[in-house]
Amino acid sequence: MVYQMKSKMKLMIRPLLFSLLLYCATQTLGVTIQSVPEFSSEGVIQTELEKTVSLVCLGSETEDDEELVWLRNGAAVSLKEENKNGISRVCVTPVIYEDNGATFTCHLSRNNTVRASVTLNVTYHPQLSGSEEVVVEVEAVLVLQCDIWANPPVSSVSWTLNGSTVDLTAGGFTVTSDGFTSQLSANSVEKSLHEGTYQCIVNSPVYGENSKLFNVTVTEKTMKFPLMPMIAGLVVVCLTALLAVVSRWDKITKCCKLCLK
Repeated sequence: MVYQMKSKMKLMIRPLLFSLLLYCATQTLGVTIQSVPEFSSEGVIQTELEKTVSLVCLGSETEDDEELVWLRNGAAVSLKEENKNGISRVCVTPVIYEDNGATFTCHLSRNNTVRASVTLNVTYHPQLSGSEEVVVEVEAVLVLQCDIWANPPVSSVSWTLNGSTVDLTAGGFTVTSDGFTSQLSANSVEKSLHEGTYQCIVNSPVYGENSKLFNVTVTEKTMKFPLMPMIAGLVVVCLTALLAVVSRWDKITKCCKLCLK
């Protein structure tokens, strides 16, 4: 009876020991990434434009002399020889728009399945500020654009004219947006309806309100000088005169000789 109990205990302990050994192996055989700023549990690093992100890849104790490889979105990152074995550092500075969503991966050179990855989430506000002077003629088309590209995306966009919300119907305005720019346009401009100070106001859930002013001046319609038709006409006249001279060259030379006698 005692023998049977011992046998059962051995059978129970063996799977447990195997699990413990497997757990230790997964903890010691691998690479880890440390970063400043730190990343979340999902492996995402929150940062902003123009900031600096420092990444450090560490081999485990059993791979402290192993060569390490860095990838950015699957493409190899160039490293100096002294920055490859056991511990390797990568610095992203300054952080730019293109770094948003970029994934940095570190793996063992001899075994690329032993790896760790982090992804950058770069936040930035719309590039809106200052004012712009706009001159448009009567009956021409008015087009105003403001940049609304941001991360996270803006929550709202509004247009005002002289401090009041733009009346789309009265002024014949059209507002369009493609996620990158917001455009306010009007056909056949009238001085009484369209001249004034416009403001594009954008609200961001992170950066608050940003805006840009447009000072629109409407001028009288001017007559456009038909430059191209005039040039074409002059070319035709010159060529016609030249051909006429060439065709009568003999008569012209004879006439000049008679005059000289």
